[in-house]
Amino acid sequence: MRARFIAVSAVALALIAGACGNDDPETAADTTITVDAAPVNVRLGYFPNVTHATALVGVQKGLFAEALGKDTLETKTFNAGPAAIEALFADAIDATYIGPNPAINAWAQSNGTAIKIIAGATSGGAALVVKPDITKASELKGKTVATPQVGNTQDVALRWWLKGFNLTAPAEGGGDVKVLAQENAQTLATFQSGDIQGAWVPEPWVTRLVQEGGGKILIDEKDLWDAGDFVTTHLIVRTEFLKDHPGAVKRLLEGHVAATKFVNANAAESQTLVNAEIEKITGKKIAEPVITAAWKNLKFTNDPISASLKLSAKHAQDVGLLKPVDLTGIYDLKLLNAILTADGQEAVKGL
Repeated sequence: MRARFIAVSAVALALIAGACGNDDPETAADTTITVDAAPVNVRLGYFPNVTHATALVGVQKGLFAEALGKDTLETKTFNAGPAAIEALFADAIDATYIGPNPAINAWAQSNGTAIKIIAGATSGGAALVVKPDITKASELKGKTVATPQVGNTQDVALRWWLKGFNLTAPAEGGGDVKVLAQENAQTLATFQSGDIQGAWVPEPWVTRLVQEGGGKILIDEKDLWDAGDFVTTHLIVRTEFLKDHPGAVKRLLEGHVAATKFVNANAAESQTLVNAEIEKITGKKIAEPVITAAWKNLKFTNDPISASLKLSAKHAQDVGLLKPVDLTGIYDLKLLNAILTADGQEAVKGL
């Protein structure tokens, strides 16, 4: 397989050179990409969630390591996006799989300098699960609903959805609905105990809250988006690392594209690989019925679904978690599109 990566790399670099002079920011490319003089240590973040299946499979199957060649891969896991962004800002990681809103926040906090979105990963797989007796939004008034972390993708989605029903849920508390930030594993326990009455979470926690917690899905987030497509997970990189080591980033993206292709072609094996990696990280496997059901709610794609990112930013602004921000330039998809084109796949677009 390494030979195939080398062939793709050669064609990709040729395409990059040929793109010189193209003013399209998503297809234009820098011809100064150089091979690093020494192996690069690539520090990659991801979460032990099924929505990060591309990363989990890429690590467990060795696809990143194979694509990186002489470069080394160092991994670090997180439970929610804001923590991953903190690590990126602290120069503790170079790239990470992450949800849209933390990426937007990183862009805004750094005035558009800290990060670039370089690939899509997952669409779908998030929902509001509630106790069976709750049938509509108004019945959440006075209730406690959990999200993984204040300002993360599901947290923004919940607060924006509640706002549509004139229910307040300010980050500082004191609104109609109390939004409690807690780790997903804790959310299952508090939902089972009755300490919370709902949670807006990603898979596999949606399915676990239903199957193990006796909950029901009140809102599947895909129903709130055109054609049901919205970015749940994408791959970002530190701008400085991309500038200093474009060759290493390209090789990382080769592993990403290979992992995406593998996940879509081998669902059963991918579920096994994902479960093995989750067990390695958390010490506990996901029950087979859970991961099988959760998998059906996910779409794995290299497309970052940029239109949904722009709307996610607006939602965060509407609920007071983000000041107005210009997202122009947040995507850098040149390397990805060169790889996709060389592999006979369609190019993707940013904003």
